[in-house]
Amino acid sequence: MTFNVVVDVAWKEEILDPAGQSTAKVLQQMGYAADNLRIGKQIRFQLQAPDVAQAETAAREMAQRLLANPVMETYAVRVVAE
Repeated sequence: MTFNVVVDVAWKEEILDPAGQSTAKVLQQMGYAADNLRIGKQIRFQLQAPDVAQAETAAREMAQRLLANPVMETYAVRVVAE
């Protein structure tokens, strides 16, 4: 069975995000009330697995081992059957 996987990765709150700070500053200069802006990444892929539970387990392992750095980043995994 094919599953669509989305992994959202973001910096932990205690980690500085210079890109987010710079972007917030520019938005403020443009007149927008943007504050505490953080920039992350989203990874999307398809995964073959026998069922949704195994797909979720595999996707979480991938996020933990490669797609995110658990020391500095948080991640959330969503798995949806195609």
